[in-house]
Amino acid sequence: MTRDTRPPYAGTRPPKLADDSPGFLARIGHGWAERQVPAPVDDAAAKAAAAHRARLSERFPDRTLVLSAGHARHRNGDADYPFRPDSDFVWATSCQAEGAVLVLRHRPGGHDPVLYLTPPAGPGERDFFASAAHGELWVGPSAGLAAWSAALDLPVRPVSEYAAPADAVRPAELSRVVSGLRMIKDDWEIAQLREAVEHTIGGFAAVAAEVPRAVAGNLGERWLQGTFDRHARTFGNGPGYSTIVGSGEHAPVLHWVRCDGPVRPGEVLLLDMGVEAKSLYTADVTRTIPVGGGFTPTQRAVHDLVEAAHRAGMDRVRPGAHYSDFHFAAMEVLAHGLADWGLLPVSVDEALAPEGQQHRRFLACGIGHHLGLDVHDCGSSGYEQYQGAPLEPGMVLTVEPGLYFHAHDETVPPELRGIGIRLEDDLLVTETGQDVLSGALPIDATGLERWTREQTR
Repeated sequence: MTRDTRPPYAGTRPPKLADDSPGFLARIGHGWAERQVPAPVDDAAAKAAAAHRARLSERFPDRTLVLSAGHARHRNGDADYPFRPDSDFVWATSCQAEGAVLVLRHRPGGHDPVLYLTPPAGPGERDFFASAAHGELWVGPSAGLAAWSAALDLPVRPVSEYAAPADAVRPAELSRVVSGLRMIKDDWEIAQLREAVEHTIGGFAAVAAEVPRAVAGNLGERWLQGTFDRHARTFGNGPGYSTIVGSGEHAPVLHWVRCDGPVRPGEVLLLDMGVEAKSLYTADVTRTIPVGGGFTPTQRAVHDLVEAAHRAGMDRVRPGAHYSDFHFAAMEVLAHGLADWGLLPVSVDEALAPEGQQHRRFLACGIGHHLGLDVHDCGSSGYEQYQGAPLEPGMVLTVEPGLYFHAHDETVPPELRGIGIRLEDDLLVTETGQDVLSGALPIDATGLERWTREQTR
């Protein structure tokens, strides 16, 4: 293939654009075979979304509701970030189409749903070649409105016909209610989360297997981040959040997503990673493994304390327990351990008091959250729905205590500096207790050493 290397329009007037040429217009619109593309949603997902809409309808019996998928965010120039639809919209539709809008118009006894979508631009339409967002030549063939309607069992109309209702519930109020409804996962949602966790565990194995190469080839944290992100894209929609790979002095940094440092033997490697399933439900799992296969005595001591806190926190995840119970249980274990090491300037009781909290110098974040379509799920809920509510069967949440001793923290002994340890598991609240969805990964130091070595054989 050859190309003209002359500067564009050099010494001449710009040529007429191709999409204005009569010959091009006459030629581009004909001779294309018709293709039928199914909507990318299965029956189980559509039925789950219908059940979600029914629950939502009960909360607003006399008001019109509007949920929007949103649009891709601008990146730079004429480029956008990849599109990811609004989670409330996905929960209510199982549709992931950009620019889509769901309207639930109230009527006696319920609501009439209508989904508004942008029709794909096929042969014979100008946007077939002119629209980089919807033209088939740009984005490939897409499902039409009839296909979406059949798959979702919903009336589907062109988005050009959408007019914002004057009596719709305010977005903030609607988001708060939907966020509360999303806390209790149904069987289909739980299956999606199990799948996301299963693929995440596979991603941990893939990353651990690449640690020797990251060390020997000086490829560092970025190589391991790329390994997981490729795995997530292959087996799901992609990573559910920015993958965290922190080695050595980066391990104590809570959200080390730059992942641009080296990976050295003898350091700990903190991996906080989650696969987002194609349904957009995500896992969120953390393990801290030893680079080289074995923890040093100091690293093991820190890991053992975090493990004890982790087990104490997970034990408090059960129906009827207060949401914050697991938080306080884990914090108490950590505070006692820090006191035993001489790292608290006050007594344990003083540190655990609301006006104290001196132990949190070494874990300034919370140690858990709801999990679902968002990694920090149900975030629009009010306090009484979230932190102030008891746990119920069907909730899925994370427990993730840690200790973070930064390399420049002069209040701790030199041997502790640069050690960051976190353990995080995804737990389903059951009728009798909890089911640790990510339990296939070990949490004890000896088990993690053995597991790490097994991945590199």
